[in-house]
Formats: sequence, C-alpha cells, structure tokens
Amino acid sequence: MAVELQHRPTRWGTMRSRTAGTPRTGVPEVVVVPGLAVSNYLQPAVEALGAWTRAHLVELPGFSGSGEPPHPMDVAQFADAVIEWLATSGLHRVVLVGHSSGTQVVAHVAAREPERVAALVLASPTVDPAFRSLRKVLLAWRRNHALEPPDLDEQHAPERRRASLRRVRHALAVHLDDRLEETVERVAQPTLVLYGDTDRLCTEAWARELAHRAPDGRFVVLPGAHSFVWTAPDAWSAPVEALAREVGHGSPPAPPA
Repeated sequence: MAVELQHRPTRWGTMRSRTAGTPRTGVPEVVVVPGLAVSNYLQPAVEALGAWTRAHLVELPGFSGSGEPPHPMDVAQFADAVIEWLATSGLHRVVLVGHSSGTQVVAHVAAREPERVAALVLASPTVDPAFRSLRKVLLAWRRNHALEPPDLDEQHAPERRRASLRRVRHALAVHLDDRLEETVERVAQPTLVLYGDTDRLCTEAWARELAHRAPDGRFVVLPGAHSFVWTAPDAWSAPVEALAREVGHGSPPAPPA
C-alpha cells in the first residue's frame, strides 16, 4: 500500500506523519500515536487500517521523523502537540489510537477534545501500577522482550539512536508519572482496550480495569505480547473497524466489558 509522508509545522516543532488508505463515507479516519521513541514498527499495522479508511501514523516531537521540540516534553505537552496536529490537519471526529506509551497521550487528547475525537483505542496500555517504578518497568520490559521477535529490535534501533538515551530516559520518567487509569475516567467517548494475551508490560487485570473505569469501555484480547501490532499487524484491524463503524453510523453500543 502506498504511504504518504507529510511534515506539518507546530509550536512543538515539525511533526511527521504517514498516511495510508482513502477516506470512506460514514467511516471516521483513524489517527495512531506510537509508543516510546519509535514508530516504524507500526507502519504495517497502520496500512492494515488503511484497507477500510484513511489512517495516519503521527510521530511525536523529538522522535522518529519529527523535528526537535523547544524543550523536553511531558505527557500533557505531547497531547498538546497531537491536538495541534489534528487541528492543522483539519481532522474531526477521528478514532484516536495509541499503542503502549502512546495510550497515555491519546487519552489526554480524548478527554480534552471530545468534539474532535469520536472514539478512543488503547492498545497495550501503560504504565501498569504493578510496574510503576524505573526498576520494575525495566524488569517487565525484559520479560516481555524475550517474547518479541528479533526483527522488532532491528526496526527500533535507528529510531532509538536518533532519539538518544537522554531523551528516552526523560520520556520514560514523565510517562511513569502519568496515571492513565485516572485520565480514562474523564473520557466520555467509546473506549476500546486491546490486550495482547502474552503481554508482560501490562497485566490483563489492569487492562480490564481500564475498560471498566472508562464511562463507555469495552475490552478485547488479541494474540501476542506487548508489540502484537508488529507480530500480527492485521490483528487489531477488525475490532478497530467495528468501533469506527459504530461511531460513524450511530449503531447500538457494544456490550459492556
């Protein structure tokens, strides 16, 4: 599938995005925010979404192909950047999707911009309270890393080098300080939590709790570890499409999680 690269200036620096697919009548566009410091791994999964709508992968300031931010950013400021990107892109009532630490960013966007975000998807959410310290989250990352394929590291390596260890450490620290379970309570839109059944960075109990805390939450288990979007890029397409068509056509809500 053809992927279009775009660069949009914002007050947080130039933000790069990748777009796949074409708009479809009655189906919202999808905007995806990746995990910490990397985004290449998500391109196949975004192309899968592009089979039924136009899907955008947005790279946060300072990471991947986006430009330098004016200063180190926290989670709320990353959300500011996404909100500005949505506004400059002219997008309204999108399905906003986050993977890993991107879930924390998109939850803030959805809570603050209910008119711009029609529905929210939290895939492999972080940071689970069971691992909410630097030592614990790194140990959990090592346990999960053993379940991921070697080619995932090959995808991540150039982007991590570009980001620098200093920037990655800062981003990890601000995400550890953020409480997704509190933010999701302020999200009125339909919220779908996607959990990989062998994820070691997120417990199933906490992922289910997020779905229950959301005013309109639902929960789906998919095969794979934390980065199931890389090992099975088509896996999330069906549940995300079902949610998009629900909010796009006003169909009855799914059963509660």
